[in-house]
Amino acid sequence: MTIRRIVPNLTTKSPESMDESRAFYGRLGFEEVMNMGWVTTLASPSNPTAQVSFFTHEATGPVVPDLSVEVEDVDAAYEAVRASGAEIVHNLRDEDWGVRRFFVRDPEGRVVNVLGHRG
Repeated sequence: MTIRRIVPNLTTKSPESMDESRAFYGRLGFEEVMNMGWVTTLASPSNPTAQVSFFTHEATGPVVPDLSVEVEDVDAAYEAVRASGAEIVHNLRDEDWGVRRFFVRDPEGRVVNVLGHRG
């Protein structure tokens, strides 16, 4: 299974605190690469897979995941996780913003967003 990137997901208290986080991490060299209003992702210009995301809430899932893992084949990852008996928190689905994803709970209780880009 090929992992393309891993992104920590941090919950913010409000849209204003998201702006503060964007400014803080911008001073460390991060640049905004995605902003959907409820989630913003910042990345290193010199290493684009070094990223951090900030969430005010989760738009389609039941919780804000602790971590996002982008994989090459999300369907294969879903089948492997299901076969293991791990708790699926959010079933595999296509999202309007061009990803296919699911949430799974790890052995320590953290929620992992496993995703792949469509197309």
